[in-house]
Amino acid sequence: MAGGAYVVIALFFALAGGLVGRLKGHSFWLWFLIAGAVPIFGLLAAVFARDERTVERMRCPGCAAIVPIHQAICTRCGTELELPGDPQGILPPERA
Repeated sequence: MAGGAYVVIALFFALAGGLVGRLKGHSFWLWFLIAGAVPIFGLLAAVFARDERTVERMRCPGCAAIVPIHQAICTRCGTELELPGDPQGILPPERA
């Protein structure tokens, strides 16, 4: 009986974590699994995770792809990235 109650509670935490993660621009399923595996702490992690929609971006000098400013290496071409020295190189966050 107690095992069934835990499964129901974990399912509700998983749904809440997935929805919060999705609202912040992350994968629903990733946060669903995290919040379901560790119910209270998983949901708190989703709440305090970085909001990917408000992260400033910059253009990669190697391939001109637009990447988040906190990335160290371009995932498209492998170029090592540095924080742009001039504010003109920083692009505003994407609008969803």
